Amino acid sequence: MLKNIYDRCLELARHKFSKPFLALISFIESSFFPIPPDVMIIPMVLAKKNEYIKIFLIATLFSSLGGLLGYFFGSFFFDAGMIIIEFYGYEEKVFAVQNKLSTKAGVLFWLGTLFIAGFTPLPFKVFTITSGIIGFNLLIFFLICLISRGLRFFIVAYFSKKFGHKFESFIEKKGALWFSVGGLCIVITAMIVYFIIL
Repeated sequence: MLKNIYDRCLELARHKFSKPFLALISFIESSFFPIPPDVMIIPMVLAKKNEYIKIFLIATLFSSLGGLLGYFFGSFFFDAGMIIIEFYGYEEKVFAVQNKLSTKAGVLFWLGTLFIAGFTPLPFKVFTITSGIIGFNLLIFFLICLISRGLRFFIVAYFSKKFGHKFESFIEKKGALWFSVGGLCIVITAMIVYFIIL
């Protein structure tokens, strides 16, 4: 089933209305849809390299707005949000997070976790919904969505433009590993800087 959805997204990337479809996929992926926008970004940039900025901006904006939908699922439709979280097997982690947020370290932990989820192949919708469940600060939540999703989609769009099919092949084989390592390095660096300043 997932393979069929994946293939359908690839078809949409070649559609004459690919940009509106990218906006839609980016929006729903942040709250419940299983296929990430990268699947469409890469072939769209390969087809129109001079539009990579526009493509990355569409994915970033609508993914962040979709994150708000996930947040409101968690805030106002707990049962529906938990169905999505249970589908991805993260229900126990949600309750563990709620216990940690009572401390300053817990808030920093969730900031880092949310950034990593937005930047890496983790199921971002689980973390947007969880942010709503735990009542995380909405403005900070949206800014983290913009930064993490924007950074990820810019890298995907820019390197697709720069290296073409070589980058596409690299993403398919090792993309998950390198995005995960990169996300962890960014978060660790940010935490070190934060504690040095304080």
